[in-house]
Amino acid sequence: MRIDLHTHSTASDGTDTPAELVRNAAAAGLDVIALTDHDTTRGYAEATAALPAGLTLVTGAELSCRVDGIGLHMLAYLFDPEEPELARERELVRDDRVPRARGMVDKLQELGVPVTWEQVARIAGDGSVGRPHVAEAMVELGVVDSVSDAFVPDWLADGGRAYVGKHELDPFDAVRLVKAAGGVTVFAHPLALKRGRVVPETVIAELASAGLDGIEVDHTDHDAPTRARLRSLAAELGLLTTGSSDYHGSRKAVRLGECTTDPEIYGEITRRATGAFPVPGAGGTGR
Repeated sequence: MRIDLHTHSTASDGTDTPAELVRNAAAAGLDVIALTDHDTTRGYAEATAALPAGLTLVTGAELSCRVDGIGLHMLAYLFDPEEPELARERELVRDDRVPRARGMVDKLQELGVPVTWEQVARIAGDGSVGRPHVAEAMVELGVVDSVSDAFVPDWLADGGRAYVGKHELDPFDAVRLVKAAGGVTVFAHPLALKRGRVVPETVIAELASAGLDGIEVDHTDHDAPTRARLRSLAAELGLLTTGSSDYHGSRKAVRLGECTTDPEIYGEITRRATGAFPVPGAGGTGR
């Protein structure tokens, strides 16, 4: 089985619609795909309706968190999307995205970058607007060569000249809320140093004690020594280890299934979840 547990659609900051995403996943030879858009479950219905036969959908989300001034992302799988407390927190994060993006546009304009809110809104479309959309606007203007080039201290990286904060969950609260909603939690790309500051391993240990289920090890932002260290840490802490592409469509040069999760780990995730269940494809016709 080929299992990719971290992907994004146009419901947040990917370029594939949810329907296109599942069709592309089947074409890429995947057996299981998780839809983990940022702080939203809006893509579930479309992805389910279009799900091809032979492909299983794991519903999820990537939750925006912050601890001790350091941003991190928490993957949440198979939780009840209607559970009110978790739904309320996701809504608070989403509601803060527009004023945050407008604030980044204002800062860029002060720095001499002629980006406009209308341009960013056009790029975001119906998705949850975020930094990648602002970064893409900078690419369109020729300010940077790629989206990743905008995520540097000079521009949009945490604490960067054009960075603006937003409402984010405490990761310990995120673990608690997801668990209460019957879900499973995995710390996304925990040592992706190229993205900026990362939390110390002591925090990962504390999260494990608080109920964290796993850490994402095989990820394109982790080199071989980092993956080895994370596997060792996971063994010490009794955490599951996953692998995922973190696919965003054409916005990033990463292929579906570039990193995958061991079927036994996937099986354990599904065994632990009580809020929702994987959806088997039945030859969907959604567009």
